Amino acid sequence: MHQAIVHTSQVVRQVVLGQVQAAAVEQLDRQPEGFANTIRWNIGHIVYWRDRYAALCFGVPSAIPDHYAALFDSGTKPADWTEAPPTKAELLEQLAAQLGRLSEIAPEKWEAELKPPLEMGPFSFRTAAELFNFALVHEGIHLGVVMSLLRATRTSGERRP
Repeated sequence: MHQAIVHTSQVVRQVVLGQVQAAAVEQLDRQPEGFANTIRWNIGHIVYWRDRYAALCFGVPSAIPDHYAALFDSGTKPADWTEAPPTKAELLEQLAAQLGRLSEIAPEKWEAELKPPLEMGPFSFRTAAELFNFALVHEGIHLGVVMSLLRATRTSGERRP
């Protein structure tokens, strides 16, 4: 089971990396009407929560700067930022580093029971694999938002796929 989760995670993360690499720097902080956040916020949010899920699932120490919580945790928004967010290059570096670290998780850690189970609203996650599988869904949701923001923030002269 864990091999399927790792593989899917790698595929999803490679798509995220491709989308971020294709984004023009000037697109990262545009927030079109109807969107709650920006591309930079969504990418930082993916990085922040992947790090949190790894800590919750596998007990690994955080590998991101402490100030990411104030920038990218749920409920934050760029309009409230009081410090400069990470650059595109820094976010790409974090995304790539997380991709590599996932394959280092020992197989038995995937079926480890979370004590106590993690409750998120009406949902309960009993094992690391269950929670990390949810993390993939979460990343996919934000990938969709990033792709929509990329389309919405293109200038009229740019080619559209």
